[in-house]
Amino acid sequence: MTAVSRPTRAALYLYGVLILVVLYLPLVAVGFASVSKARYLSFPVKRYSGGWMAEAVTSPTVHQIVLTSLKIAVSVTVLSVVLGFFGALAFARFQWRFRGLFQKAILLPIFFPQTVLGLALLIWFSAIGVTPSWKTAVVAHLVWIAPIATLIIAIRAYGFDPALEEAARDMGASTLTVLREVTLPLLMPGIVSAGLFAFLLSWGNFPLSLFTSGVDSTLPKWLYSRMVSGFTPQIPALGVMSVAGSAVLVLVGLVVMRWMRRQT
Repeated sequence: MTAVSRPTRAALYLYGVLILVVLYLPLVAVGFASVSKARYLSFPVKRYSGGWMAEAVTSPTVHQIVLTSLKIAVSVTVLSVVLGFFGALAFARFQWRFRGLFQKAILLPIFFPQTVLGLALLIWFSAIGVTPSWKTAVVAHLVWIAPIATLIIAIRAYGFDPALEEAARDMGASTLTVLREVTLPLLMPGIVSAGLFAFLLSWGNFPLSLFTSGVDSTLPKWLYSRMVSGFTPQIPALGVMSVAGSAVLVLVGLVVMRWMRRQT
């Protein structure tokens, strides 16, 4: 490897720090807004209070929107992982006639603007007589998130040796046994990663939920509506708790994946 000079290394560190500042400084501002006792944020913060977070935790409205978001995110996660698992096997593991067309088609929804996709799904639901609700939001999220989960698991599927499955079959294992004892454990890090991505992308999705959730308000949709009218520091307080919960989930996922790598 080529040695990096000290000035170059310092410049790279500085560049990395600047990137982190640009990415996370807005979150710091939201954090200050969540603990300010005043209704509107001003610097320096004169009085601090944790009352807004306590109000968010005890609010029945917040409980309802969080429950709705959880129902959508959990449903999307489970369905995306199942669809992504079998889709990844078709994408990366087996040769079949229309494989190339499938690989191209599975990528298309990822590149659609989410607002256009949400509007198209809303028109489609209306045309077939389906009333938008959190269940239609699950379908909308799946159209965009399931292909992402498929690609994540497919990356893992490309990386393991098919000879392991063939060896298991040569030893008399059935197709179901090979799937359960060989394929699933080898793909499990990719499955966990896909599940994390699916949950977080669904949990924080605003455009698709705005068009397809109907009267069932999700957390991003509710935060937006309160920012437009009726703002209180409860909004940034809830946003900070949402970000903290997402960070904890990511850390748990990283620990689980590290543990699985040690087991394999």
